[in-house]
Amino acid sequence: MAGDSQLGAQLDNILLVTDSYKVTHHLQYPDNTSTVYSYFESRGGKFRSTVFFGLQYILKRWLVGPVVTREKIDEAVAIYKEHFGRDLFNEEGWNYILNHHGGHLPVRIKAIPEGTVVPYKNVLFTVENTDPKCFWLTNYLETLLVQVWYPMTVATNSRYQKEIICKYLDETADNLEGLPFKLHDFGFRGSTSVESAGIGGAAHLVNFMGTDTIAGIMMARKYYACPMAGFSIPAAEHSTITTWGREGEVDAYRNMLNKFPTGLMACVSDSYNIWNACDHFWGGVLKDSVVERGKNGGVLVIRPDSGDPAEVVIKVLDILGQKFGVTKNTKGYKMLPPYVRIIQGDGISYESLSTILECMKVHGWSSDNIAFGSGGALLQRIDRDTQKCAYKCSYTVINGKEVNVFKQPITDQVKKSKKGRLSLEVINGEYATIQEGHGNPKEDLLQVVFENGKLLRDFTFKEVRANAELEMVKKRQSDS
Repeated sequence: MAGDSQLGAQLDNILLVTDSYKVTHHLQYPDNTSTVYSYFESRGGKFRSTVFFGLQYILKRWLVGPVVTREKIDEAVAIYKEHFGRDLFNEEGWNYILNHHGGHLPVRIKAIPEGTVVPYKNVLFTVENTDPKCFWLTNYLETLLVQVWYPMTVATNSRYQKEIICKYLDETADNLEGLPFKLHDFGFRGSTSVESAGIGGAAHLVNFMGTDTIAGIMMARKYYACPMAGFSIPAAEHSTITTWGREGEVDAYRNMLNKFPTGLMACVSDSYNIWNACDHFWGGVLKDSVVERGKNGGVLVIRPDSGDPAEVVIKVLDILGQKFGVTKNTKGYKMLPPYVRIIQGDGISYESLSTILECMKVHGWSSDNIAFGSGGALLQRIDRDTQKCAYKCSYTVINGKEVNVFKQPITDQVKKSKKGRLSLEVINGEYATIQEGHGNPKEDLLQVVFENGKLLRDFTFKEVRANAELEMVKKRQSDS
């Protein structure tokens, strides 16, 4: 237990939350450096725009308040001496922060509002020291601050899937009312830790309101003032069906109907034979119960969980249509009765959604009949290079002289960095990063969100969601 307590303390020590080589960087800058200014951007990647989200979590979790203490400095001194085999740690610099700033970090961070959707290759936030003696601190914090890549990329991935679903709803459904619940987060168990599940789960909830990742709703609750960001329903897993035995499969389904007589209820139905389950059980032996349950507002959501998603979805819809009947909506697409729906939770990703929804459209089915669940592809099948996220120094002051800093590798022009002080502005309706201090401060979208240990802008989850909403949805909302 003592070991666990010690590890917990170390993991909360901001002095230890950096890459090893950064511990030595205070010795490497030019003499008389007084300012280091760096920025973060998506240099390109899979998606042409990014949803900026998650910086506020990092700031509140790690940087707000007196985060430097005597105990943390002593701990860092001992660990880094053993780690490097000699004294390289900037004990003097951290003591200065403790003694002159009360343990508050003398840096200023400007960022775009969380939830803003910005084309890649634009500045998203900047960092600079506010005390000339702490010039080394700006990039010491890079390791931690760059981890915003994860919530940002999950939110981006989720929003692009929302665009696909919205497109097909617009083409095949009467309205977009069901959109917020069309992509459900199944990713908790596939995440690398509870913390990553919380961060990624909250990022998905920027765009949708369905989740089984409780850590995500707790993260939004604690760091973005959202009492309840996501919702779920009673649902079966294979163990709660297969423990009844193959011969008791229909009894397992009947038990679900009896135990959850009202509201939405999802039941995995492919433990043995999905076609038989839809045809002879749900659409046969249990049909009257399903219909009767519907009279009380109950909705049975049948979940296939194996096979080729597009093929399985169409066949399940066809069987259920034959058993329960179909109607056509105002756009001429087939709808199951309102008390029967399906959720496809296997093989769902940005790449597979269009295939499934296009197949439904070709076969005359409205996309309003289906919801999707996504796990690994939503929260895990991404990395920092998905959006090519990078944090680079672009401006310094050395010997009182301002210097615009940049890199331009001859071997990779994509890695060319920006120069000087930056601002993000909208010019002719398009986002543009203005370099070398030539921006108009009145037009700069970057806001001071953190300065000298204090959080100066506290975004609510409601604000984040509003900023990230699809333009088509915003237009429908304004029209109504």
